[in-house]
Amino acid sequence: MNAWHGTSPYGAAVVYIGGRNRGCAQPQLTAGWVGSVSAAGWKLVPLYVGAQPPCQTGNSPEKLTADTATALGTSDGSDAVAKAGALGMRPGSTLYLDVEAYNTADTGCADAVLDYTRSWNRAVHNSGYWAGFYGFASSSAAGIAQAAAQNTPDLPDALWYARYDGAADTTGSFPFAAGLWTGHRRAHQYQVNQKESYGGAGLTVDRNAWDAPVAVVG
Repeated sequence: MNAWHGTSPYGAAVVYIGGRNRGCAQPQLTAGWVGSVSAAGWKLVPLYVGAQPPCQTGNSPEKLTADTATALGTSDGSDAVAKAGALGMRPGSTLYLDVEAYNTADTGCADAVLDYTRSWNRAVHNSGYWAGFYGFASSSAAGIAQAAAQNTPDLPDALWYARYDGAADTTGSFPFAAGLWTGHRRAHQYQVNQKESYGGAGLTVDRNAWDAPVAVVG
């Protein structure tokens, strides 16, 4: 982080704060680390890998069902708040829920995902945090956008969509109705697995165009 600060074009980094489907434990992600990199000038985007869709392929440790979606959303949302707070991310921070791709033609699956997401959002809001959502433009994010177009309540305050079109913006590339998530509440993951080196430190990164709220630290 020190090597890239000021030498790279980046000003923010995503941190996986929790969720049973998070890929690794990340013992070095501590309140001390968050405070240190924030003081150095970095912004942080807290991402929570919650329960995944019942129709999703793969072996996610936690999957929701139509029967468990609401209860799981509440418990996972509360857990996300607890994890963020323990890292020094204060109320007012936006916590992003990671829902991976699934078959949107499966309406039962899509409805369960929406129930889970809305319940997660309510739990986050009840603790004074904002709710964000990360998903694929062709599936998980599309389901949320469809619900937003229908004025469904308890939806995310910010939308972070994955669309690998190489367009580093959140306007011309925005794949949904132009009136949705305006007012600096959009982010776009436009390229993945890019090998880059700055200040003598090499990393493989995913590139995002960001015009959305992040964590509030300190």
